[in-house]
This record gives sequence, structure tokens and C-alpha cells, in this order.
Amino acid sequence: MKKITQMICVLLTVTSMSAQQEKGIMGYTNWLNNWTEFKPNKVEYGEANQILAGNISVNTKLLKRNIYVLQGNVYVTNNAVLTIEPGTLIIGDFETKGTLVVTKGAQLIADGLETDPIVFTSNRSQKKAGDWGGVVILGDAPINKFGNVGSYNMDLDPTLTTYGGDNAASNSGILRYVRIEFAGKKVKGVDTFNGLTLAGVGNKTILENIMVSYAGGDSFGFMGGDVNATKFVSYKSINDDYKFTQGVQCRFYNSLAVRSSYFSSTKDGSRCMEVKSYEKKSETDFTKKQTLVVATNITMLNDSENINADIQAGLVKEAVYVAENASLEMKRSVISGFNPAVLLDSKIEINDANLKKIKFEEMYFNLCKGNIFTEYNSNNEDLESWYGNSVFFNVYSQSDNKETFIDIFNPKKPDYRLQLGKITASSGNR
Repeated sequence: MKKITQMICVLLTVTSMSAQQEKGIMGYTNWLNNWTEFKPNKVEYGEANQILAGNISVNTKLLKRNIYVLQGNVYVTNNAVLTIEPGTLIIGDFETKGTLVVTKGAQLIADGLETDPIVFTSNRSQKKAGDWGGVVILGDAPINKFGNVGSYNMDLDPTLTTYGGDNAASNSGILRYVRIEFAGKKVKGVDTFNGLTLAGVGNKTILENIMVSYAGGDSFGFMGGDVNATKFVSYKSINDDYKFTQGVQCRFYNSLAVRSSYFSSTKDGSRCMEVKSYEKKSETDFTKKQTLVVATNITMLNDSENINADIQAGLVKEAVYVAENASLEMKRSVISGFNPAVLLDSKIEINDANLKKIKFEEMYFNLCKGNIFTEYNSNNEDLESWYGNSVFFNVYSQSDNKETFIDIFNPKKPDYRLQLGKITASSGNR
């Protein structure tokens, strides 16, 4: 009898856990606790006592007891390993556009702890998005450009910024429990850095529990490669939260994007996810794999307290944009507060072959002005009837964010998991 009781208890626990975890970011507890920071401009980080500059060409360790300032473009070269102790603070220099570039063959071991994350932030007293460059990791995994090689041309040394190769299983190191704040500086006449750029990065690289907040460009840029990304957080980025291009093969899991109506680049607006196969078709080798993102348990929300007014005022765009020749398979994810939820490139012909490359299943669409549209086309009946088919188990709701998520307006420890009632109510169809 005792064994049966224990089994029932275990079953109940598992059942309640899976119910808690059905859609959007999941976990029996709130995995954002301890290592994240949602008000980084209020934190007193202290003054740097060590300078990081030039090339790091031998194995080097950064210690928690020091505070480092990243001056200018700092390159990890010569297959060297840069190891950063948990709890270490690295401050990007505003004047010299501090940027850390891990070159092809080198490694960054930034393995923080939940209670002792590694932090990259700005050295200005009034911190703002785009204060410094960012973190750039370059690997030798495949990309879809001709010759399998790209160059990250951001006012950097072109001899040190190539990426791409044949090694899908390449290993650029570990980034775990890492925060990157106020990065994404604009480069004169070129473009804007991302918080974290992953170019040609391979699947032996460990990428978990990484938060990019207040990026001046995209929070995360994936340029080719073969990547596993888990427990990523993008918070209040000026540009896109997650940008995928150059044939990246990405398994993207249990991650969060929080947008504000009032943080957006004016060029083409900003999205939670932009899935493209290329920037320039003329540079793309179509014999290679094109971009494929398999995204599971992602939460994307606009946290404005007055979303409907912001949508009417034109301050809110789509959450997800899919370009031609790119594939996205999205499951068990939440999109809340966008206009519309998803936009497909006007060049994508709406036919069975293309719709099989762009999947939305067991989704929770909430508070969106329309769900899935093609660009420049206000008639989306074909798409609505396709994705609204009961075989996909997509759910449509118009609930206030406060009722939808557990506690998103908690200033210290926000909880972006779906409320349990929303999950059990969403087991039916539209």
C-alpha cells in the first residue's frame, strides 16, 4: 500500500509539473531567480582595477576578485582559452567601444553559477543601450555563404573575424549564467553590434542561462552554425531579440523575450524573432542547408500596461517574422501582445510545401491583433484556416497580461510562466 501511495504521489507531482510546464517558458520553479537582473541601471557595480586590451593569445584566467575594463577590440586568438571565474565583472568601455571577440579556434569558458553569474556591463554612470560593443563568438561550423566563410565586418580586424567551416560539432566553449547589459554600440557607417553574436558556432558549445538586456542592436545574433540555445533571456532590446540567418541550424528551447512598445529601432521596427536564410541572396549557396529554427517553450511578450492603445498607436509590430527560404518549427510557445503575432515574407507563396516548413503547433496566441499574416496582405483567411485547424491545437485568447502570466510586474523577481489556470483552460482549441 505504501508503495502505491508513493507512486501516486510521484504521478501527481509529475502531472502537476507537466501542467505547470505546458506552454511558454517552463520549470517547476522560476529559473529566472537569482542570476538575472531586470533593473541593471540601478546596480552599483564598482570601479575597474584591471585593463583588458589587445590580443589574448595564451590561455588566460579572469578572477572574481578583480573588476576588468574591456578597452577597444579585445581578441582571443591563437586557439587560446579565456576562462572567466563565476562572479567576475567585466565592464565595456564607452569611449573605445569595448568588444570581446573570440576568434575561430579559440574558446571562452564563462561558466558562471546561478548564485554567482558572470556580468558584462557598461562603465558609464548613466547606463544606456549601446554603451559598448558586445561579445562576439566566431566558430568553424557550416554557414550557407559561398566558400563556407563569412567575415564579421564591424570596424574590426578582418584577419581576425572570419567564421564558418565544415565542423558542425565545433566547440567555442561555455557561456552559462552570463549577463550582457547595455551592449550593442553603433559603428559609424556600418551597423550596430549585438549583445551576443554567435557566428559559425558549433553544437559542442554550451549556451545556457544567458541574459542580454538593453541591447542597442539585436540581443542575440545567430549567423550560421549549429547551435543549442537554452534558457536565453532578451529584455528590452532596441532591435530584434533573436535574429537567425546564414543557414543556422538552431534548437531553441525554454527561452524568453520581453519587449516594450517604447524601445524599438526606427529602421524596420523590432521583433522578438527574425528568421531569415540570408541578408543577400547573391552571396548564398543554395546547395547548403538554409536556416532552420526549432523553437519549443518560448515566451514572447510585450509588457506594456496598455497594449491595446499601443497597438492602435502603431507602436507594436509582429513578434515573429519569417523570410523566404527559411524554416521555423514553433511548438508550445506563447505570443502575447503583438500586431500581429506572426508575419510571413511577401515572397513566401502560401502552399502546402511552404506551410510545412513554417509550423505553429500547441501555441498560445494572446492579446494579438491578428495571428498569422503575409506581409502587405490584410486578408489572412487561408493562413487562419490552416493554422486554426484542430490538428495543430493552437489556442487564441484575449486576456490581460496580469491574468496570463504568474507575476510579470514584480520588479525584483518577475515570473513569466503561464498561470496554471491558463494552461488547463487552453487544452481545447480556438
